[in-house]
Amino acid sequence: MRSAHGGPRLLLRRLREISAEPINAQARLDKIVVQIAVNMVAEVCSVYVLRADQRLELYATEGLKHEAVHLTTMQAGEGLVGLIAKTAEPLALSEAREHPSYSYHPETGEEIYHSFLGVPILRGGATVGVLVVQNKVRRSYSEEEVEALQTTAMLLAEMIASGELQSLAKSAELLALNSARSMRGAPICDGVGLGYVVLHESRVVVKNLLAEDVAGELRRLDGAIEAMRHSIDELVAHGDRMGAGEHHDVLQAIRMVANDRGWLRRLREAVMTGLTAEAAVERVQNDARARIQRQTDPYLRERLHDLDDLANRLLHQLTGQSYATDRLSMPENAIVVARTMGPAALLDYDRARLRGLILEEGSPASHVAIVARALGVPTVGLVPNIAILAEPGDAIIVDGSTGDVHLRPQADVRTAYADKARLRAKRQEQYARLRDIPPITKDGVAIALHMNAGLALDMPYVHETGAGAIGLFRTELQFMLAPRFPRMEEQRLFYRSVLDALPDRSVTFRTLDIGSDKILPYMAKIEEENPALGWRAIRIGLDRPALLRMQLRAMLKAAPGRELRVMFPMIANVAEFDKAKTMALRELDLIRKYNYEPPSKIEFGAMVEVPALLWQLDLIARRADFLSVGSNDLVQYLYAADRDNTRVSKRYDNLSEPVLRALKFILDAGERAGTPVTLCGEMGGRPLEALALLALGYRSLSMSPSSIGPVKAMVLALNLGAAKQKLDELLKDHEGAASLREELRRFALDMDVPL
Repeated sequence: MRSAHGGPRLLLRRLREISAEPINAQARLDKIVVQIAVNMVAEVCSVYVLRADQRLELYATEGLKHEAVHLTTMQAGEGLVGLIAKTAEPLALSEAREHPSYSYHPETGEEIYHSFLGVPILRGGATVGVLVVQNKVRRSYSEEEVEALQTTAMLLAEMIASGELQSLAKSAELLALNSARSMRGAPICDGVGLGYVVLHESRVVVKNLLAEDVAGELRRLDGAIEAMRHSIDELVAHGDRMGAGEHHDVLQAIRMVANDRGWLRRLREAVMTGLTAEAAVERVQNDARARIQRQTDPYLRERLHDLDDLANRLLHQLTGQSYATDRLSMPENAIVVARTMGPAALLDYDRARLRGLILEEGSPASHVAIVARALGVPTVGLVPNIAILAEPGDAIIVDGSTGDVHLRPQADVRTAYADKARLRAKRQEQYARLRDIPPITKDGVAIALHMNAGLALDMPYVHETGAGAIGLFRTELQFMLAPRFPRMEEQRLFYRSVLDALPDRSVTFRTLDIGSDKILPYMAKIEEENPALGWRAIRIGLDRPALLRMQLRAMLKAAPGRELRVMFPMIANVAEFDKAKTMALRELDLIRKYNYEPPSKIEFGAMVEVPALLWQLDLIARRADFLSVGSNDLVQYLYAADRDNTRVSKRYDNLSEPVLRALKFILDAGERAGTPVTLCGEMGGRPLEALALLALGYRSLSMSPSSIGPVKAMVLALNLGAAKQKLDELLKDHEGAASLREELRRFALDMDVPL
């Protein structure tokens, strides 16, 4: 590399000294470009910063006319500088004017310069500016010089990220890094949340960029790489024991990258330029992220998450920082942002401070979505790259009704959403006024609206919403919150507290539905190719009878002299239900033997969510005291489409003909046997879907607390006879239709039924 003063390490040290000087931002930037030009033996060094309007503005220069500073601008994609900003790749030319993207700005006086080297200034893989050097003579820039300029650009990225340059803007135009961003994902839980970003997995912020001891940094890097490889090898070995499958392929892919010579060589080269090991990892990952984000190949774009995971793993290894966010330091209005999250992790957050949840992954039917709705947390999923774009403490708005997310919103957007939140609060007040009004349709049909729950804190919502009962109590949430497996007496006291909180209403306890993505923190995770079809729910209970027997005994002891309703999840055939019920009856005999007062009445129900049970409906309807349709799992199994898989989760609709006919099939079997049938899946909590269910013949629905008001308002405005006639016509006239949603929506609007 050509250098007048000893190479990139000396340059970085000098730039760091300039950054610490007590001078204003423009003077600091002017001194930086002079220092870079001297070190690179260049007549010109210029810094362009990307504004929020996607124009690049000349912020400082050595060699071009100084009057062009803050005057010269160009669109991203325009000219050589714009091309670098658009592609996020370096560009080295011995004759700039021969390049097809060359454009001339006469106010800069750049026509006398021939050779050109420009690199993107990257932050989180996004371009925030461009750094350029130019020479009068034609010359070829070496790879070492390109590398050195890219390393130097990291310091400028840090300066831009600090907000220092915002003061230099000639207008109110924000810099791109600090600009507002609007994104749209999948609405998961209704509501509006205004607050500040809390990253679920803390991101390592690299502040020390300059290496004092390059050899020592190389040793630190090698040690961290070796430790990371060892941990990945252990994961792969564990995966091998589970056999082949997608999880094995992912682990192997991560190990391949961890051992990739090109990746490791780039890390070491970055350290050799004078960076610390942490800064080298961030630099290499920034470059990789910038390239992959601009690829159209979906496979390559998906691998970005693997690369991010690997870089984060290495950064945490180097710094010793924990992945966990400090939950105690959460702001009062916290909006949690995460790539993905399990339901147990969401329950760890302080509900009093939690105002919203935004996920890169996670469909509306995922388990974390169910828990979010149970907590009433406005939630949006499938928001691309939000965990990279958001910084801790950024202002953010989440709209769970539309799926809109506004990062660093402008004042008028904040005002509009504050108004929307107030209007929503007024609407909730209107729903609250419906609390004591019986849910009866306009033509006199009574509907039972029950509530889904899973925490003792949910109990007040029963009275606040006017719910008829607890139609589904998810007992696994207690287990997910506990630091260890709850003992039988702890379980008994918990179930007793739930029953005591509702002396005049029934509670339907569902036995443990763990497995899939609902993993107990103190139990070993079982790696499965498809957890949704794996070892979960009643399958675990029947294979580990001591676990199920303990829970059943706790429930029986918790309800002396009271009615007890117990529901078994994931029943695939009548034999499983019989086995579980027999186990419960044995526990009943046992407590009687030891003189415990038994429940005054016990009812055992089966959840209909495995399609195999559809061919034993008449039999199960005669065996069970009640049936409850778990629409979330039933629909995904009917369509063989994983609700957590974003590629296929939108390929089916709950209001399609096959789903509606299957739901009617279940209801008819219950009526033939005189067995009550209810529906406790998320489908029942959406007014339009609830309308369709009532038109099919369902008279009992269970839903999240926040859904009871909107569904009751729909019921009170509905002429059920007209709705049944309309749905019958649609099922007859639209055979093979992918969805009847729009036709039902038009019917509701025509009938002035609120949705």
